[in-house]
Amino acid sequence: MTRIAVTEAESAILSALWRHGPLSFASLIEAVKADNAWGDATIKTLLGRLMRKGAVRSQRDDGRQRYHAAIERRDYLAGEIDTLVDRLFEGRRDALRVFLDEA
Repeated sequence: MTRIAVTEAESAILSALWRHGPLSFASLIEAVKADNAWGDATIKTLLGRLMRKGAVRSQRDDGRQRYHAAIERRDYLAGEIDTLVDRLFEGRRDALRVFLDEA
């Protein structure tokens, strides 16, 4: 699977979709604002970026446009962990395990 690079800010949009499932734009704005002091335009910009990356898709459900996470949370987390392991532990997961056991 190809990893989609997601910024920390973009991950807030995905988190809302993973927590609540498909959301209308208004509901997505409300869910994201519950955890972030961002304006609507910021959220719309982040959503647009995620859609261009293929991490979020929109679909018409019951006559309403809804946004869906197009990547699974587990896949996202695995990719983030892989990035961390590559950057800090020379790609060695066992080194991360040892570090966590000693922490």
